[in-house]
Amino acid sequence: MSPAETAGGPSGTDRGTDRAARFRALHRRPSPDDPLVLAGPWDAATARVCADAGFPALATPSAGVAASLGYADGETPPEEMFVAVARIARAVDVPVSADVEDGYGLAPGELVERLLEAGAVGCNLEDSAGGVLKDPRAHADWLAEVCAAAGGELFVNARVDTFVRGVTDPDRAIERAALYVAAGADCVYPIGAPVDVLPLLRSGIQGPVNVFARPTGGPTPSELGERGATRVTFGPGLQRLATAALAEIAADLAPRGTGS
Repeated sequence: MSPAETAGGPSGTDRGTDRAARFRALHRRPSPDDPLVLAGPWDAATARVCADAGFPALATPSAGVAASLGYADGETPPEEMFVAVARIARAVDVPVSADVEDGYGLAPGELVERLLEAGAVGCNLEDSAGGVLKDPRAHADWLAEVCAAAGGELFVNARVDTFVRGVTDPDRAIERAALYVAAGADCVYPIGAPVDVLPLLRSGIQGPVNVFARPTGGPTPSELGERGATRVTFGPGLQRLATAALAEIAADLAPRGTGS
């Protein structure tokens, strides 16, 4: 028994459930044009920058973390991904949700254990692998096992990959979303959905809807909220923007050859 439990304080499970409950509460927005906006840090330093800027929670991007570790998107070994998430979560006081792709083939209980050990309060889970959509009912069954293993300690954001896999019919996304919500997912993420389709998705999906946004040059989070977004994330957008800025700075500072 932990010292907290011995002293009558909350157990680790109670604390985890409380943290997840606080994170869920952030998704109850006061008005449609005020979605929850989550920055996407890729390491401890950028996590601190985002938290200090005032973001109430963070959402790690798997592609951004992969790039920071020297891997292509989708090729990060799970051990390295969980270590990276743990460093980010340890660096800040705000909740951290982790993009762990399609779960790396881990059993639901092990996946949940690894996420909680890393300090994550939520996770993104994709419904495609190797560029191919999974069977939605089989995936919903797996999500139900993840949610059961989490016992309320993780906020599960179920990604719906239909649009990025070439299935443009919104009804297919809504059907998958309904299965995932019924399985216990806290939020669904129809990644790549066209902006003009968002109102239709919002009307057909129960519960929070995560929408992808570009850090620059696209609809603002407020505008996406008015179209149906409950929360807005940027994927690896911030990491790529920062890398491009660094490339320009590095080019200016790099030594020039003097020639022969």
